[in-house]
Amino acid sequence: MTNDAIREHCLTFPHVTETVQWGDHLLLKVGGKMFAIIELDGHSCAFKCTPEVYAELVEMEDIVPSSHNMWKYQWVTTETLTALPDRRFRELLAESYRIVRDGLPRKARAALDGQAAAPIAARSGRKARASRR
Repeated sequence: MTNDAIREHCLTFPHVTETVQWGDHLLLKVGGKMFAIIELDGHSCAFKCTPEVYAELVEMEDIVPSSHNMWKYQWVTTETLTALPDRRFRELLAESYRIVRDGLPRKARAALDGQAAAPIAARSGRKARASRR
């Protein structure tokens, strides 16, 4: 894949925003949270994955745990954009998007869906008393 192909694919997901940060990195976000990072003047891409997929990917050639402690949260970096077949790369980017979107607070997910968040039920189960005046 190319940087442009990754960007175009990620922008097909609902509510994705992009921003250039740290000088030469394109961050793709949903709900203000990153799900993919492309090095603009290089040939690498970082994304979040499940623990199982993380364990599988870091054993592959040209795929390493992401730096800056992002590896603790199952982020991997492809050192080349040909480290994975295009179809698999697209699937992993879509999964990264889903993981990050599903991890957003309920209100943020509801806002993305254009819905008001449902109120949280009272924990005590009692009805609120009307004030006496």
